Amino acid sequence: MKISLTVNGNSHTIDIVDTDTPLLWVIRDILNLKGTKFGCGKAACGACTLHVEGEAVRSCSYAVKFADGKEITTIEGLGTKANPHPVQRAWIEEVVPQCGYCQPGFMMATAALLKKNPNPTDKDIDVNIINVCRCATYYRMRKAIHRAAELSASPEESENLNA
Repeated sequence: MKISLTVNGNSHTIDIVDTDTPLLWVIRDILNLKGTKFGCGKAACGACTLHVEGEAVRSCSYAVKFADGKEITTIEGLGTKANPHPVQRAWIEEVVPQCGYCQPGFMMATAALLKKNPNPTDKDIDVNIINVCRCATYYRMRKAIHRAAELSASPEESENLNA
């Protein structure tokens, strides 16, 4: 079956035998975008988080058939090296990653949160950012989420959030 989707602004039509294949494997193995990670395979850890139509989705349990005709954003499409997204800037400024494996998922979950709630409280963060980090960089991530909210509040940075 042919599935059409737009990933990071680029249109793709893929021929896939099993439309129940998780979107994660289409992104990683067919489209060769390796930033989205496999963690648990059960939608529990969040390493595979990306955006489908602007919503944070755990792609390891999201069948590709549900992505047909939709706009997908991965960590590679969140910002650029020359113009990083406010969340990416905040992650760098706050030196968040330790091993870094889970961080793309955290950044994608954070970007989705900030789009809905531009000034989250610590409680908002606790309720919405439920990804898992084995290195326990949660304190630095919380600081980075607040920093990203500050960066996003500036007029030039808010343009990046809406892109």
